[in-house]
Parts: sequence; C-alpha cells; structure tokens
Amino acid sequence: MNIDEQVELLMQGTDYGDEALQKAMAAELRARLALAEKEKRPLRVYCGYDPTSTDLHLGHTISMRKLRQFQDLGHEVTFLIGSYTALVGDPSDKNKARPVLTEEQVNENGLTYAEQAFRVLDKSKTKIRYNGEWLSKLTLVDLIRLGQNFTVQQFLARDNFAKRLDKSEPIYLHETFYALMQGYDAVAMETDVQIGGSDQLFNIIVAGRKLQEALGQKPLIGVIVGILPGTDGVQRMSKSTGNIVPINTGADDMFGKLMSVPDSAMGIYMRLATRFTPHEIEQIENEVASGALHPRDAKMKMAKEIVGVFYSDAEAQSAQEHFIKTFQQKEIPDEMPDYELQPGQTVVDVILAAGMAESKSKARQLIDQKGVRLDGETLERGDAAFPHGGVLQVGKRRFVRVKG
Repeated sequence: MNIDEQVELLMQGTDYGDEALQKAMAAELRARLALAEKEKRPLRVYCGYDPTSTDLHLGHTISMRKLRQFQDLGHEVTFLIGSYTALVGDPSDKNKARPVLTEEQVNENGLTYAEQAFRVLDKSKTKIRYNGEWLSKLTLVDLIRLGQNFTVQQFLARDNFAKRLDKSEPIYLHETFYALMQGYDAVAMETDVQIGGSDQLFNIIVAGRKLQEALGQKPLIGVIVGILPGTDGVQRMSKSTGNIVPINTGADDMFGKLMSVPDSAMGIYMRLATRFTPHEIEQIENEVASGALHPRDAKMKMAKEIVGVFYSDAEAQSAQEHFIKTFQQKEIPDEMPDYELQPGQTVVDVILAAGMAESKSKARQLIDQKGVRLDGETLERGDAAFPHGGVLQVGKRRFVRVKG
C-alpha cells in the first residue's frame, strides 16, 4: 500500500466527533508515516487495556483490530496492560466512580486479557508491557509536576464529569489522576500513535499529546475508533445490557449472534470488526443498495469474516453452513404460537409468560445449559432485558414467536 492507502485503511472506523480534528489527525498520520518511511523505522503504536474483568467481548477487540492493521503494515505494536491505571479506575465512560481493584485482581485479569488478545494480534510481533513498570516509580513531586500542565476546568468540562456535577454527584480527586497516568504512558514509551475508543478522546488527544509536548517529545497521533453497538444495533456492547458477542463463545454461537445484528448496524460492524478494506466495504454496500446483494447475504459475509478472525476460516464456513441448515432450510417449525413482548420483561419473564418452562428455577436451568436461543443466538442471562422480537427456542422442541 502507498501512504494514502495506508491512511485510508488506518482511519477507517474512526470517530472524533469533530471533522476538523479527524482531518488534522489524518494529516499528522500521513506526515508521520512518510517520516518513518524516510528514516526506515516502524512507528511505535500502542493501546492500553485495564484488566477490570476476565472475559472479552467483540466490543473490546475493536482497538485490537486497529493494532493488527498497524502490525500488518510493519509497525511496532505494544499491548499495554494497565496494571497501575486499573488500580485507579477509568472514569471516561462512567457516570459514577469505578470500584478500585486490588493488585491481585488486576494481575489475574491481565494474564487472561493478553492470551485472548492473541486471537487478533500476531503473538510473535506483539510487545506486552505493564504500566506499573514506570508509574510505580513516580514520586508525589513528579505527579504534582505532571498536574501543572492541566486546569481543573479542563477536567470538569468533560461530559461525564459535567453531568455528575449537574446532578450534585461526587467526583473524586483520584479520578482526575487517571488522565495524567495514561498521558505519562505515552511519554514513557515515546509513542508515535495511540489507539483508543471515542470515550478516550480526552485522555489521548488532550493528556497524552500535552504531556509529550511539555516533556520535549513530538506529540502522538490519536487514532480514535468508534464504539461498537451491541446486537441490538443501538446501545454500546455491554455485559450489563446482555447485547454482547463473546469471543470465546464458539464459532456457531458467534455466527448466530452476528446474524441477529440489525441491517442498519452492518456498516459499522464491517468497518470496526472485519479485515475488509474500505473499497471492499463500499462494494458490498453498493451491491445492497442496488439490490444486487440481499442484506441477509451481506450480513453472512460480515459474520463469516468476523468469525474467521477469531476462529479458523474452516470453522467460519462450518458455522455458516450450520446457520443456513438451521434457519434458511427451516429446521424450525413454520407454525408456532405468538407472544407479545411486554415492557421491562426479562428473559426468564418471557419464558414463563409464554409457557415455555414450569418455573423460574427450570427456566434458569435451561439458560445455564445453553438451551435458550433467540433467532439462533444463545441467551446467557435470565435476568437481562429480553433483547428483541424473534423466534425463541427453549430446549429442542419448544418455539414461540416473540413480537415487540
């Protein structure tokens, strides 16, 4: 790829919330790529991950996909585990303070994160580092000097802090340290490019770049990727809403979950979660728009590609065949009762109300045994809100068409 093609690929799926900033970052990236080519050196690229849990879903891997693109273009990629930032808790996407984890929890979670990341990244070309390596050495005076580069007003203007301030909800002093710590990560690694979600805009574009300039470094380029919606196509992918696509769920289940994504969300899934180039995505979208390609078949291409990222191409092909056999060849009955979804109902509520189980305990047992599916995707939480209308299968032979 020439430099313009590289920039087009690397900026695909980015979301700065500001067109002028996006153009500025693209221009800086083009210049930095040209300089690296002239100096015959790779760019130093990183993304940080605070190991706040043990299991990753597809939304977590969007920034890893972007790291892989840099990796495939020959650049130096660091997968940074936030062993120290996780002790503070990132307030960026939260309307309340995150619980503070212990060092033992962070270290245990960090080991699982790295292994799951290698489902996307090339293990032989990935550096794994922990930010405790340098953050643990900062003194109180060091922290004060870092803080001299920022104003309290800059922090209070952040959307999540402003909302909490308006509601008279507490904003703890330690939460402001997070941006300083993340900014110092970029300084410690002399970073050229940092990748992060759009919720990280302040930490990357303001804190990281400002600290690098203050300490005599060339400011990094922030590649800010969009946030992947869940299987409902609207809300951010999150365990709390039950709209996730786990990456350790199995090829068949992942394929089924991806096929339940609304047509309206296909574009963002292709741009954020696949290996498709901008031109390949444009071709698929043009074919759908012209009627040459059915949206269902476009979604199958998308699902097969994403499953192939995390499993093998053979498993992705098998998952597609399983889906076609189960749903397109009608291994579900043509006739089944209807049930009208009521506001606020959970998965267990619908199973009971539709007469698909004798009791709550039986319904939960079926869910635990992965015997409850909606349009082919396994429902894993009985207390989650029922996701959307569709064919609900409970056990092997009980079906109901949920409307709502």
